[in-house]
Amino acid sequence: MLAAVLPHYWSADVLTANGLIALNLLGALALGMLVGYERSYRGRAAGMRTYGLVCMASAGLTAAVGFRPLWYGGALGVASVDPTSVVQGVVTGIGFLCAGVILKDGLNIRGLDTAASLWAVAAVGVMFGAGFYVAALVFASLCALSMSLLHQLELRLPGRSTLDICVTFRHGFHPDLDEIAAVAHVRGYRVIRDSVTITFAEDQPVWRLAAVGVNRTRALSPALLADELSRFEGMAKFSITPVRN
Repeated sequence: MLAAVLPHYWSADVLTANGLIALNLLGALALGMLVGYERSYRGRAAGMRTYGLVCMASAGLTAAVGFRPLWYGGALGVASVDPTSVVQGVVTGIGFLCAGVILKDGLNIRGLDTAASLWAVAAVGVMFGAGFYVAALVFASLCALSMSLLHQLELRLPGRSTLDICVTFRHGFHPDLDEIAAVAHVRGYRVIRDSVTITFAEDQPVWRLAAVGVNRTRALSPALLADELSRFEGMAKFSITPVRN
């Protein structure tokens, strides 16, 4: 029985299919590494290896489905597999991976760009595995350009920056939210009142709030804002963290 089945795995059609799938894997790996280099250059945890593996795996699965009549050497005949179900499985699996790179720290949400680009590079792999090589190359190039050039463009366009401010007041000092909002307004910031949380630590009031720069170019820089806060009456300690989403 084994001697009768083994020759099927070395037939001309099966060897050709293996060669084409291998070329798809190499091409998808290169495209994934192209997109992942931008993340690696910026020091992100997911870099060229992660992106290359995701793109290559997506392409491999998609390409293998295209040769389903040759599965198991073609000994089982035509396998009834819906290619769209494989694509759906790839997208679902990448969704779990993307969820793992998104981290929330206070008002900061990190990893959204990485998660979105990982999901996109999986689509690049699917397109490459399906044989749309030019479209996959354009897709990967657009992903890399979007994460590099569009970031610079975003900084040049008018926008608003958000600061996560945590302030610890001295014992016995009674801060006033309206007064703080007025002071922030003069410095070019608007306090988001819904973000204010108040706690007590060692008999000291601790306020945490978000302040949005009305105009990113006119708002006081975090360094100058920190210098003014250090001279504020009733201030014990504070921290200023730019919010990144």
